[in-house]
Amino acid sequence: MNEILPVGETTPRVRKPDWLRVRAPTSLAFSETRALMRRLKLNTVCEEAACPNIGECWSQKHATVMILGDTCTRACAFCNVKTGMPGPVDRDEPAHVAEAAAALGLEHIVITSVDRDDLPDGGASQFVKVIQALRASSPATTIEILTPDFRNKMDRAVEAIVAAGPDVYNHNLETVPRLYPTIRPGARYYHSLRLLDRVKALSPRIFTKSGVMVGLGETGQELHQVWDDMRSAGVDFLTVGQYLQPTPRHAPLVEFVTPQSFQAYAAVARSKGFLQVAASPLTRSSYHAGRDFAEMQAKRNAEAARKSAVGGAAVAGAGAA
Repeated sequence: MNEILPVGETTPRVRKPDWLRVRAPTSLAFSETRALMRRLKLNTVCEEAACPNIGECWSQKHATVMILGDTCTRACAFCNVKTGMPGPVDRDEPAHVAEAAAALGLEHIVITSVDRDDLPDGGASQFVKVIQALRASSPATTIEILTPDFRNKMDRAVEAIVAAGPDVYNHNLETVPRLYPTIRPGARYYHSLRLLDRVKALSPRIFTKSGVMVGLGETGQELHQVWDDMRSAGVDFLTVGQYLQPTPRHAPLVEFVTPQSFQAYAAVARSKGFLQVAASPLTRSSYHAGRDFAEMQAKRNAEAARKSAVGGAAVAGAGAA
């Protein structure tokens, strides 16, 4: 049973359940990763969004780079990234991201960004330059991007990024449509769905990915409908994680969802046909992203081999007849 918080309670004043407690980062690898990001003047969503998995991921030298600065033009009620007027785009950023990937020896890298509604293309060209720099310096590294919605400039932005050839295109729906006015006031649910559908239409080979937070007051039925909508848009990979209220001024936490409930959510989601599902209290968009990508690739290859075998058998049978 989910742990419902009393009315008016917020996360900072409520003790986290044991399943959400993580160790403070202390490893040498963590310190080295932090030093590298500082030297290259790179922002990470791990720090800016106060991710609870930062100790584990950085200790394994995995980091999610956040390009286009550390200031967002939106003010989503769940997000810990600061809001305001961003500074100019750093022309050296693509080269620095590529250098970081090479230094960390990454097999898979996740690139995200703040919303940049102030830019004519929403920052899409910077995503393209980062992808190109990574391909040039680390051609074996697979690339996953997590983009904003590029509202009012979507088609050109998405087309440019898809043409650059990321391996995974992620855009999070974050929550159910009913909660958008309070949780994502600057976004539109069906616009985000259309973006995911557009990516898949432009390049069926690119894996598409999206995620939601739970614990904001959504119902199971609402979540199931969101997952149906995602599948209608061709989304391959679903992530489901626990919302944690960053500060008292952010959207209030309604409940801590139990690990057992996450297991149930995952079972329902898999029944809807997602190629990959990650659902747990600590799941975040880029958590274990490299491992999950490898699993998706293996599943796709296995399915292609199965279809090839079936087709070959059918041809052989027709020849014998």
